[in-house]
Amino acid sequence: MLTSLFRRRAAGVPAAVPAAAHGGFAGVLGGPDPAAALRRLGAEPAWRGDGVALGGAPVAADRTGELVACGDAVLDNAPELRRALGLPRADPLALLAELVRAHGPDAGVHALGMYAAAVWDARERRLWLLRDGAGARTLYLAGGREHGWSFAARLRTLRRAPGVPGDPNPVAIRDYLTCAFVPGERTMWRGVRELRPGTALSLPDGREHTFWEPRERIRDPEAPLETHAARLRAVLDDAVRVRLPSAGPVGVYLSGGVDSSLVTALAARMAPGPVHTYALHFGAPYPNELRFSGRVAEHCGTVHHVLEFPAATIRAHLAESLAALDDPIGDPLTTPNLLLGRAAARDTGVILNGEGGDPSFGGPKNIPMLLHGLYGGEEPVAAYLRSFAKCYDDLPALLTPGLHAALRDEPPPGHWFAARLGEDGMANYLNRLLDVNVRYKGADHILTKVANLTAANGLLGRSPLADRRVVDASFAIPPEHKLAGSVEKAVLKAAVADLLPAEIVHRPKSGMLVPVQAWFAGELRAYARDLLLDRRARTAPYLDAATVKHWLDTPRAPRRGVKIWLLLTLELWLRVNE
Repeated sequence: MLTSLFRRRAAGVPAAVPAAAHGGFAGVLGGPDPAAALRRLGAEPAWRGDGVALGGAPVAADRTGELVACGDAVLDNAPELRRALGLPRADPLALLAELVRAHGPDAGVHALGMYAAAVWDARERRLWLLRDGAGARTLYLAGGREHGWSFAARLRTLRRAPGVPGDPNPVAIRDYLTCAFVPGERTMWRGVRELRPGTALSLPDGREHTFWEPRERIRDPEAPLETHAARLRAVLDDAVRVRLPSAGPVGVYLSGGVDSSLVTALAARMAPGPVHTYALHFGAPYPNELRFSGRVAEHCGTVHHVLEFPAATIRAHLAESLAALDDPIGDPLTTPNLLLGRAAARDTGVILNGEGGDPSFGGPKNIPMLLHGLYGGEEPVAAYLRSFAKCYDDLPALLTPGLHAALRDEPPPGHWFAARLGEDGMANYLNRLLDVNVRYKGADHILTKVANLTAANGLLGRSPLADRRVVDASFAIPPEHKLAGSVEKAVLKAAVADLLPAEIVHRPKSGMLVPVQAWFAGELRAYARDLLLDRRARTAPYLDAATVKHWLDTPRAPRRGVKIWLLLTLELWLRVNE
């Protein structure tokens, strides 16, 4: 049924994620006074050791008291770990400390869920930094032996760290304009890097260990689609089940595509309380998918909420949504996601989504790259960067001479992707594409956006299709069952065909189209011009003024709206992070 946007929080909802749990975690190792350095980062020390200070989040120890963990951890297999370790009441951070004591850099192999944490081992005087395999939580690092190491869950925290210049990284600006996010370990601030997903970093020696990454391990290549679909279904059932609250309502962002629809259907079968679904549109003049999301909500019996976000609403909250992010993300759905979460927080503390289906199972955006692989032409990295349909081909005219000069000795765009897209990557070309999508677009765009925008509303955001076990299941399935001819995500659709109406399972993916092109020709035209053509624009040192003006004068040119959106969000991100 359709309900009003305004609703009081129901009883039994799990507590919302504390702001400190996701936003405040930080620490310092080394330097003359780690506790004082931590306070300069904006976090009060919760624990201090010999040369180390941790704070801004809960702290827990292993059973010996020699290993202390601080950070943000939600472990989906916590019950199993408690039984295996003989610690029936241990919280997730204590479990991480125990796993580090038992397994060292492979602790993350045994911890399923989302976490970014520091574990201090007093026996060995070693600090471990851990980030979950999918990248659902972020962890940033700056400094070194001279100033000490500073680390934090939020990027802006480290802009004040010793040894960090505090100015934008020119390579990150170029890569953002190319991909609409900043890929790899580089961040928008010079001197700050991101710990990659599935990694354990040991300090002070600086050794990195990858404990999980997608691996191509095809199982039963001759088995029919139905066999692989049945196995996948069992994994999907469990991935949704472990993310449901123990009591009370749960929410799902529902677009009407197969990914969010299958999560909705599984949640409706297993949730202990009501399931609320949330769909959006941008007003009557623009296309929407409300009939599909409404059909799924009716089929699954959810409490369905429909929200309209016109251009004026997006403008009013755009800076706020960018302030909630770490690196900028040039996805026009970012602000709608923030506002959708605000509505959901009135009903529940846990929100699920369908993010992760395309990167793991072969969405339609892989088809142009597969045609490139079949017929050849340009080298794979350039083709991959063009597949984003952002500003890759515009860089020569778009960037200022000063920025070009700063980039002269830097690796070219997409160097992160080269080895994995080439013959050094997985054996199958589709799997190479999916591997890059999971590692970069998934971790650096999709999941960090989910984490930050849900946490900004006090929500626990969960992405079942990005579960490590779901990713592993995908890479065990023969590629021809993922993208079968022109049918994308064929095995995923077969796995959930009994859950949903056929029109939902088999309809082609169209995606949620944000009408930015029309907005920049109409309601947002003056707003974009005022920001981007201002002589004090923060992007002025990086973007060629004549090119920017030409784009603003011709907003209806092909793909022009998306490109202007990238420039506008970069400008606002720089302003809100001053």
